[in-house]
Amino acid sequence: MRKRMIQLVFAILGISIGYSFLPPLWESLRVGNHLLQSPVINSFIGLLVTLILAVFLVDPIENIIKKFEKKLAQQKTEVIFAESISVVISLLIAVLISTIFWRSQLFFINTVLPIIVMILFAYLGWVIGKTRLNDLKNIFGSRSNRKKETDNVLERKVGDNFHKYKLLDTNILIDGRIYDLAKTGFIEGTLVVPNFVLYELQYIADSGDSIKRVRGRRGLDILNKLRSEKIVPVEMYEGDFEDVQEVDSKLIKLAKMIDAVIVTNDYNLNKVSEFQNVQVLNVNALAKALKPRVIPGEKLNVMVIKNGTERQQGVAYLDDGTMIVVEDGRYYMNKTIEVEVTSALQTDAGRMIFAKPSHSKRGINEKTN
Repeated sequence: MRKRMIQLVFAILGISIGYSFLPPLWESLRVGNHLLQSPVINSFIGLLVTLILAVFLVDPIENIIKKFEKKLAQQKTEVIFAESISVVISLLIAVLISTIFWRSQLFFINTVLPIIVMILFAYLGWVIGKTRLNDLKNIFGSRSNRKKETDNVLERKVGDNFHKYKLLDTNILIDGRIYDLAKTGFIEGTLVVPNFVLYELQYIADSGDSIKRVRGRRGLDILNKLRSEKIVPVEMYEGDFEDVQEVDSKLIKLAKMIDAVIVTNDYNLNKVSEFQNVQVLNVNALAKALKPRVIPGEKLNVMVIKNGTERQQGVAYLDDGTMIVVEDGRYYMNKTIEVEVTSALQTDAGRMIFAKPSHSKRGINEKTN
C-alpha cells in the first residue's frame, strides 16, 4: 500500500510538471511541433518521465518513510502534538512571507524561492517543537501548569549545590547499585533516563554476546524496578541530539541544557564531564569514600590466611578487601586473633594496613608451643 501511494504521488507530480512546465520549455527551445503544444501530450510525457524515475526511487523513499514511521511510533502523543503545532505555525508564517515573492515575474523568485522558504520554516518549526516542548506546554497549558513549571524553575535555581535532575547513564543502570542507593534515600530529586540511553540498553540486551545480553537485561530490570516501585521519581527524556553520535556526548549536552548532574560509574565519562563543567555523582567514588577507616591504636579481629612477603609476617583481609599485614602473623595461621593497628599506607593498588597481635611475645611463644 505504501509503495502504491508513492507511485501515485509520482504520477500526480509528473502530470502537473508536464502540464505546467513543458510548454514553456518547448517554446524556449524553439520546438515547433504542434503535437507538443497539446496539454494532454505534455501531461503524458511528464507522467512517463516520473514513472521511469519512480522505478529507481520508490524503494529508497519507502525505506526512509519506514524509518520515519518507526521513529514516530516511539514518540509520545504530547511530543507529536507539539511538533505538529509548531510546524503548522511555521508554515503559516512561511506563506505570509512568500506572498512578497509571488508578484515577481521571475520563475525562481515566484515559485522556487517560496518552496525553499516553506521547507526551511517547516524544519525550523519541527526543531522548535521537539526541543522546546516545555515552553510550548507553558504557552498552551493551564494556569496551574504554568505555575508548576515556574515552581520547578525556581526550585532548580535554589542553589548551586542542588540539582533537581539526575541523569542516569547506561553503565550505572547495568551496575545496579543505583537501585540500592535510591532505597536508602540518599538520592533526591528526579532520576532522568534519556531515550538514547534506553535504546543503547536495548541494543546491548539484544546482543549476540551472552555476557553483553545479560548485562543489558540487568540494566532494563533495574530501570523497571525503579519505575515500578516508585522509590524516587523517574522520568524519560524523549528528545535526542541528531548531530551528536556518542551517547556520553549526548548526556553531557542534555545535562547542560536542563541543569542536571550525571550519575555514573564510568571513569572516562566522569573526567570528560568535569572538563566540560558538568557535575558528576560517581558511585565508585562514593563507595570508596564510605570504606571503613582505621587509625593507629585501633583493635580489630581478623583471620590470618596466608604468609606475608617478609619473615614471620601474616596477611589478613577486612570485609571490604583491604589487606592487613600482621607482624608475627605466621604463628596464627588460619586463626582469628585480635590485632592492633600500627600504621596505614595508601597505594595505587589500594589501602594497606599494618598491625601487630595484641598478645605479648610470651603469648606468641605459648601459642606456638
